[in-house]
Amino acid sequence: MADPSTYRPAAGTIPEAPGVYRFSDQHGRVIYVGKAKSLRSRLNSYFADLVNLHPRTRQMVTTAAHVQWTVVSTEVEALQLEYNWIKEFDPRFNVRYRDDKTYPVLAVTLPDEYPRLHVYRGPRRKGVRYFGPYAHAWAIRETLDLLLRVFPARTCSNGVFRRHGQIGRPCLLGYIDKCSAPCVGRVDADEHRDIVNDFCDFLGGRTDRMIRELERKMAAASEELEFERAARLRDDIGALRRAMERQAVVLGDGTDADVVAFADDELEAAVQVFHVRGGRVRGQRGWVIEKAEEMGTADLVAQFLSQFYGEQAALLDSGVDSSEAPVPKEILVPELPTDSDTIAEWLCGLRGSRVRLRVPVRGDKRALADTVARNAAEALTQHKLRRAGDLTARSAALTEIQEALGLDSAPLRIECVDVSHVQGSDVVASLVVFEDGLVRKSEYRRFEIKGGAEGGDVASIAEVVRRRFRRYLAESDQPEGPNPGIDPETGRPRKFAYPPNLLVVDGGAPQVEAASDVLADLGVTDVAVCGLAKRLEEVWLPADPDPVILPRTSEGLYLLQRIRDEAHRFAITYHRQKRSKRMTESALDAVPGLGQARRTALLRHFGSLRKLKAADADEIAAVPGMGPRTAAAVVAALRGDQPSDTSGEKT
Repeated sequence: MADPSTYRPAAGTIPEAPGVYRFSDQHGRVIYVGKAKSLRSRLNSYFADLVNLHPRTRQMVTTAAHVQWTVVSTEVEALQLEYNWIKEFDPRFNVRYRDDKTYPVLAVTLPDEYPRLHVYRGPRRKGVRYFGPYAHAWAIRETLDLLLRVFPARTCSNGVFRRHGQIGRPCLLGYIDKCSAPCVGRVDADEHRDIVNDFCDFLGGRTDRMIRELERKMAAASEELEFERAARLRDDIGALRRAMERQAVVLGDGTDADVVAFADDELEAAVQVFHVRGGRVRGQRGWVIEKAEEMGTADLVAQFLSQFYGEQAALLDSGVDSSEAPVPKEILVPELPTDSDTIAEWLCGLRGSRVRLRVPVRGDKRALADTVARNAAEALTQHKLRRAGDLTARSAALTEIQEALGLDSAPLRIECVDVSHVQGSDVVASLVVFEDGLVRKSEYRRFEIKGGAEGGDVASIAEVVRRRFRRYLAESDQPEGPNPGIDPETGRPRKFAYPPNLLVVDGGAPQVEAASDVLADLGVTDVAVCGLAKRLEEVWLPADPDPVILPRTSEGLYLLQRIRDEAHRFAITYHRQKRSKRMTESALDAVPGLGQARRTALLRHFGSLRKLKAADADEIAAVPGMGPRTAAAVVAALRGDQPSDTSGEKT
């Protein structure tokens, strides 16, 4: 448990301006994001007496190790930035802000005869226009309420629309002029669609033209002494300006551009895109992709431009978001691809006019590009640590394990070791990693037991633990750098850089004692050890004659079972691979004159030993390098060697 006073900012360093702040733990993981009218006032409240804090707030500030903030111009901008960070970081203590699995958007059902404006959550549908997403549904409703006086489009459900059409009387919105009441024929379908199109144009960025048009009409009404109409137009202009204030201007020149940034490692890459329309950020998208090969930033840019804008053009052809061009006027990227001229020409063809593809160097566009790059870096980090499922259940599970095993803190990193073999042959072991209750597959390791079945499962467990923690101690002795988990020579993560909080072994008291003795011999004292026995699901601790019995409905027991089962699955998979390879090699070793090269060619051609056994001599002879005599010898050897499958795993 951390002391909040150890990372409290110095007095007077926190600004009084509005902004967004985030708390992160000792490993740099963001655990909470919030916004405030005054950053100083809000953040100081977190460093008050712990006794006076809400229990969840107390848990958050004692889990955190750092706090950072970003100053913004308006509270609305802070709201948008808060949403962006919550979406990217998925902080565990922000669960109350997510009342659904998706953030709300404003949907316009353009395919309907009378399009409807409404708050929507869920998968995107063909032909429907979406604006957002927003951090809160009430933000959409407030914006919609402001704009309905200017664009009185339908917002009711299909059932309500049909019912009022049948009774011939509009709803309340129709009476207060916030709906044009197409249900009772006050406007026809074409007139109503014009209203909806104007609404989409305004939210799509064509704001200045619309306000100038309303100002012109207001002036004309005033000159004609129609003061009531002029007053209404004045109020409409005010409503539009208030709606515009809800989106902060990031570029003052009315720029229409997409700003793209990347963050990558040797395995994956994160891309972030800010869609700027009319100088305002109208949307943000992000993806994490797996890198199939070594790719630099220029290669990532080329791949993204071709795939993303090609998909946008395909969506346009299918009728989705048809009111916008598939490509903006300008695309800002971190690095130009080698074939930038060709790509730019292709993008111009998609748009139907000129598209600028360039790297921002200075000014507001460069600053925005840096912001997008930070989003990409954080998105990649969060992807590596992403938590899924029920946060409450995972937190409860880790807390239960901490209390049941008497640990000083919740085991945020748990490793589990399992051994697999068949009657002492092909002995292998697995090591799986769970962080914050979720699998961390990039940290998985597998071991081939050097001593085979000698000594049994207990000796195998001891060997795996010894090899794993010897590597950890060796890497801990390396010179410290800005990131001790990264090898400075290769730039890649060290395999055993981080120790677990809890080491779980598959087995009972003997296996636990073996693992504990190895850790004691190596001088590793900050790693707790326990074992999970399969038969009664008992949790064993070192030097404890009686097991810990967790309730069958315990979230902590369920998490330990999942970790143990995942280690078992990973070990079995490796064992079966080795056993299959051994059986294949032993079966073909009996064929005279068949060397390693031709054995490899046979297996590559047929794909497996089973398919090779099913092939006849002519099919085998068709493999390059195989003659009729050798093919006949292979068939004879395989047909005469049909061992029964005695697969199984230790229990």
